[in-house]
Amino acid sequence: MAPTTEPAGEIAAVVRPLTSLLRADAPIVGGSRADLGEGAFGPGELVVAGTVEPDTHRGDRSVSGGWEPLRARLAGLPDGAGVNIAYEAVDRHVDEGHGRDVAFRFLAKRDAPDAPGDTYTYEQLAVATSRFAHAMRQLGVRPGEAVFLLAGRIPRLYVAALGALKGRHVVCPLFSAFGPDPIKQRMVLGDAAVLVTTSSLYRRKIAPMRNELPAREYVLLDVDDQADAADGTLAYGTLVESQPNHFRIEPTDPETPALLHFTSGTTGTPKGAQHVHDAVTMHRATAEAVFGLRRNDVYWCTADPGWVTGTSYGIVGPLTVGATLVVDEAEFDAGRWYRILDAHRVGVWYTAPTAIRMLMYAGPEAVGDADLSVVDRAFSVGEPLSAEAVRWGIEHLGITFRDTWWQTETGAMMIANPYDAEVQPGSMGRPVCGITAGLLRTDDEGELILDADGHVIEISEPDEIGMIALRAGWPSMFRTYLGNDERYRRSFADGWYLAGDLARRSDDGAFWFVGRADDVIKTAGHLIGPFEVESVLNEHPDVTGSGVYGVPDDVAGQVIHARVVLRRGVEPTDETMTSVMAHARRRLGAAVAPREIVAVDQLPVTRSGKVMRRVLRARELGLPEGDLSTLERPESSGGRTS
Repeated sequence: MAPTTEPAGEIAAVVRPLTSLLRADAPIVGGSRADLGEGAFGPGELVVAGTVEPDTHRGDRSVSGGWEPLRARLAGLPDGAGVNIAYEAVDRHVDEGHGRDVAFRFLAKRDAPDAPGDTYTYEQLAVATSRFAHAMRQLGVRPGEAVFLLAGRIPRLYVAALGALKGRHVVCPLFSAFGPDPIKQRMVLGDAAVLVTTSSLYRRKIAPMRNELPAREYVLLDVDDQADAADGTLAYGTLVESQPNHFRIEPTDPETPALLHFTSGTTGTPKGAQHVHDAVTMHRATAEAVFGLRRNDVYWCTADPGWVTGTSYGIVGPLTVGATLVVDEAEFDAGRWYRILDAHRVGVWYTAPTAIRMLMYAGPEAVGDADLSVVDRAFSVGEPLSAEAVRWGIEHLGITFRDTWWQTETGAMMIANPYDAEVQPGSMGRPVCGITAGLLRTDDEGELILDADGHVIEISEPDEIGMIALRAGWPSMFRTYLGNDERYRRSFADGWYLAGDLARRSDDGAFWFVGRADDVIKTAGHLIGPFEVESVLNEHPDVTGSGVYGVPDDVAGQVIHARVVLRRGVEPTDETMTSVMAHARRRLGAAVAPREIVAVDQLPVTRSGKVMRRVLRARELGLPEGDLSTLERPESSGGRTS
């Protein structure tokens, strides 16, 4: 984003009353019902500082010792041979005598929620991942080449990810819901050497465009026998299962590329964020400090591995501390989820606000006779967690959901509400694990304001809205956008990583999300954060989700429009829509309440749960919609208007 030296527009007074709506409740006292015991960090133990030169753009190169307390939690490869994510997640536990501990419990779609599932101990996982690493070597896949994964939450996807990391290949997981075009686009950009997928996905999405994919690419199908593999593909079972049981991980410099995650761009071209093996430093630190995870905790991350959360915290982070991971191949079903939590005695649960809203939509009766008291710590990621959702979880489930904030580019949690902290419903939390977070002053268009010397201006006063910025240099920070280093460099200014999200910081140091810099609405001289309007709309008893955006207006500059999803069984009658509008005006005032509210069947949301406001705006105005590859499902735009 291009900084501007124009004077700042005055932050409208109307914004502060909006944010104060989310602060009315007293903090919810944090802490766990469990005694975390040895091996987990206590309160504040991970608050360390890293110092970074102002002009650094590259990872940890200028950090002067600040991250060493976190790195000390890692085992490191034997004989000082470096840091490898797969060793930290798998083999170290075997070497330390914990090989018989359970690493994974996989539930297939056909399994009942209380089925034991397909269980892998750490020792079995070490063998399976070693075989995959040997298979890559047999195929001639070189360190640094990319292994792409396209499958649902099946065991071989997780094995392939960790096995590829053992071989020092770059792992790139893809959403199984992607269509052929976004798959091809990412595989070409990432120069895929190997694709691991299923027969069904290959037949429907890969085979028709096979000749358009990278020339050297091998395809491994999730079948046991070569006779069952499609022409031009390899059977996973035949190739992998006969390989040796042990693989010696070669020396791995912490800066060795390890993970490639694509994030959508508004121009239609996805950006490939590259992470290195040193990212495991933050994966483990945050798993311990935020989740309070310790060895043998039963943990469930509902995210798809095709999303960065499903890799950082659906695979790596919890494995590094020796937890037991529950993985369910099936799609969302409220009753099934509650039964899984109960039957598998899940103590730590990581999910998304979208899923929480769907649980709210299903109603507390979906809990049935499931015992949720076992859920000791629950967290959310993907989009802001509303105060209403926090209160609903406490009231109806006896569970306090805690928000966490981070991005594909950050690689790990940056701002969060840790397990042992007080929760203010609606707050993002505070910086964790040595992260330095600040707010930078922006103008009314969300562009950075520079001082007379051309430097960014850090905000020190409470409750002023600015762009979230992070002091560069933490271990899980992305190292480049693949093939677009100039775009990468524009993500930094004066030693800060520019997140593009706007927030305010209260006088107690907590951050409160306002919106994306390009989502903030300026109407009649007031700056309005869409999330805060959405939070109020979602508190109406008939509304289960909303998306708010600005459209041009000759008089006001922009006016606010909203799309809402109504609860099951509620029809968008004139009476209902008038009630929603009246609620918004009563809570927000006429200047801030949406000018138009339309009921729709679904909102355009990504698989990570973010409402794609730009898509709502583009569809109303007839503008290009940009990259739509991460949409969860087709949406309806019809409905009744108020």
